[in-house]
Amino acid sequence: MNRSDAIKHFHEGGERLAELIDEGQPAELPTPDSDVPMVSRSVRLPVDTYERVREAAEARGIGVTTLMRQWIEAGLADLDESATVSLADVRRAIAALAHPHAA
Repeated sequence: MNRSDAIKHFHEGGERLAELIDEGQPAELPTPDSDVPMVSRSVRLPVDTYERVREAAEARGIGVTTLMRQWIEAGLADLDESATVSLADVRRAIAALAHPHAA
């Protein structure tokens, strides 16, 4: 039975709806890309800001959500004095200090 037939049976109040559900195939759910449970939140951004984030993510070859998560984690790490930083971040900071007009 296709979707429209099932919807029709549902709206008609047919007794066979439970049977139809039992006859259906289980849905294949996507495999999560992380072992860490995630929380989905909505963020409102100006269009220009979103486009800049999208372009930055595209340049890095990652998704917008991944980049935003990385930025949030980096911002939170700034608040945590016991946090460690990546060697690449340290090198960038040193390079910026060595060449202050290049930034």
